[in-house]
Order: sequence, then structure tokens, then C-alpha cells
Amino acid sequence: MAPHGAKRPRKMDLEVYEAEVRRLQAELVAFQEWVRTTGQRVVVLFEGRDAAGKGSAIKRITEYLNPRIARIAALPAPTGRERTQWYSQRYIAHLPAAGEIVLFDRSWYNRAGVERVMGFCTDEQYHLFLEQAPVLERMLVDEGIILRKYWFSVSDVEQERRFRSRAKDPMRQWKLSPMDLESITRWEDYSEAKDVMMAATSTEWAPWHVVESEDKRRSRINVMHHLLTSIPHEPMTPEVPPVPDRPAPRGYERPPQHEQNYVPDHAATLLATSKGDHS
Repeated sequence: MAPHGAKRPRKMDLEVYEAEVRRLQAELVAFQEWVRTTGQRVVVLFEGRDAAGKGSAIKRITEYLNPRIARIAALPAPTGRERTQWYSQRYIAHLPAAGEIVLFDRSWYNRAGVERVMGFCTDEQYHLFLEQAPVLERMLVDEGIILRKYWFSVSDVEQERRFRSRAKDPMRQWKLSPMDLESITRWEDYSEAKDVMMAATSTEWAPWHVVESEDKRRSRINVMHHLLTSIPHEPMTPEVPPVPDRPAPRGYERPPQHEQNYVPDHAATLLATSKGDHS
């Protein structure tokens, strides 16, 4: 975690950032093809402070990937029925089959974080989870699943700055919830929960990787690069089928256009207004 009140690093140059993101996204497409072709199963966990940049990193990673191959699992609060199940059960249901990648936007580690801090689980449930998580992850790895765990770290000052920025932005206000804002008043509680979690669940077979996220551009670049370089793979490109020549028309006559419901051409209205403004 960045130190309390740490100086925010200089923001990565936009031109350099965009060029590297584009390069890494192309590599991710080739990586995806390797996963699909070889039948690999990949699980990536994204955890960290609220507003630490997990969601935007996932967005950049999956932007050009096939959603049938690379899925995002962002589970809502458990239902009444799910609360009576084994805690890990509902997460296991989202694990990948052969040739799939699953990215968990928060994962089973909710129990070691928000549930622990907010009192949504008992002490017994919490300690049982810390015992079971390494065992579960050992089972996944032994089964042949490739597992990566990322913790996005951000300082208290930067987190608060992002919260206040979201509160002013109508396009991002949905990202703020009372639960998110609790993380300001419970900062040290979350710090302690994270440190205990790391000590108990960072193992040789499933270690935690910390992503410094004071600058979101840097954090996205770093996590994309680490994911690609930490998994030995042979980049592959999909076989592109040839585009056939269009056959000669056979005389079929389509129904008149006026018999169909077309979406109004709002774009044309904007263009006409724009031309009028410049006349």
C-alpha cells in the first residue's frame, strides 16, 4: 500500500501509455488464441481498495477479447439461498472450462475484506476462510488451472480524491455506494484485514501480486504486462477464413422500406444543426 499522504507519482505520458496499451492488447488477443487452442483454463482475481482501479484495468484487458472466451465475473451480494451454501460454492460455479479465461472483479476474498471489516461474517467463518482459501487454490492449481491474484494498492489521499471526483461526475456517480464511502472511515480496519489476508493466503502456488495504482495508467500497463509475461505461452493468431466473392443476384425482391420501422436518423439532425451553426 502506498504510504499515508504519499506524493502522487507523475502521470504516465498519454501518448506513451496509449501506444503501449495498444501493443499489450494485441498480445492479449494472441494470448487468448493460445488459451482457446490449447484448452487452457485461466483465472485472474482483481482485489484491492475501493477506487483503486480494478475495474478500469479489467476493461482495458478485455476490450478486444472475445467475451465467449474471456468472461468477467462480478458477483452481486449473495442471495438468501447462497448464504446457506458453502461460502466458495457460488464462485466455483464461475470457474472456466477448457479454452476460457475468467476475470473476477472481486472474488472469494470478499470474506477476508469487506465481510470481515463490515461484520457480515462471524469470526468463525472468517478464520475458516483463511484456512480454506490456500487449500482451495492449491486444488485449482493442481487441477491445471492457471491462477493469478492481483491486489491494487492506492493511498488514502488518492482514494479520497477519486471518490470526490466521482461524486461530481454524473457518468460515474453510480460507482459510489455507502459501502464504498465506509472505506474512508474504516481505512485502518481495511489495512489490517488486507495485511492478515496477505500473510495467510499468499502461497508458493498462488502468491499475491501487488499493483501500485496511484497512477491508473501505470497500473494498467503493469498488470497487463505482468499477466502476459508470468504465464509461459506461445502467442497464436486465429485462422482467418477467406472472404468469399458475392454471387450474382438471383432476382429476389425485398419488401418496400416504408413497411419497416427504422430508427430515426438523429445523427443527420445533429449534422444539419452543426452546419447551421457554422453558416
